[in-house]
Amino acid sequence: MERVATEGPQAGPARPSTPADVWMRRLLRVPDRVAPISEAELRRGASVSVLVSATRCLLTYIVLPFVLPALSLAAGVGPLVGLPLGVVAIGANVVTARRFWLADHRYRWPYTALATAILGLLVALVVGDVLELLA
Repeated sequence: MERVATEGPQAGPARPSTPADVWMRRLLRVPDRVAPISEAELRRGASVSVLVSATRCLLTYIVLPFVLPALSLAAGVGPLVGLPLGVVAIGANVVTARRFWLADHRYRWPYTALATAILGLLVALVVGDVLELLA
C-alpha cells in the first residue's frame, strides 16, 4: 500500500537526507513525500514480520525435525514447508523495513540493521532448502 502524497495537506515535508538515507530510500523505492503512517500501523507490520520469521524458525528447527518424526509423521518435509515460509518471511521483513522508511521513523536504521541480519539468515535457509530439494 503506497502512501504517496505529492501535493495538498497530506503531503509531508521534503526530508533532509544524508547520502546513506538517500541510498536506502532509493533501494526501498521510498518517495520523498509520503502521507504519514501511524505508529500503530508501523508496529503491527513489524510484529507480523517478526511473527512470520519466528514461525518459520520454530517449524524448521523444532516441529519438523523433532516433534513430527517423534510422532512418526512428516519425515523429510522440512524444505517443502520451510521454503515457502522463508520466502514469505523475506517479503514481510522487506515490507516492514520499507514502512519504517515511509514513516521516516526515528528507529528506521536500527530496524534496517535487524531486518538485514534476519534477511541474511533467511536467505541462507532458503538456499539450504532449495539445495536439499534438489539433492
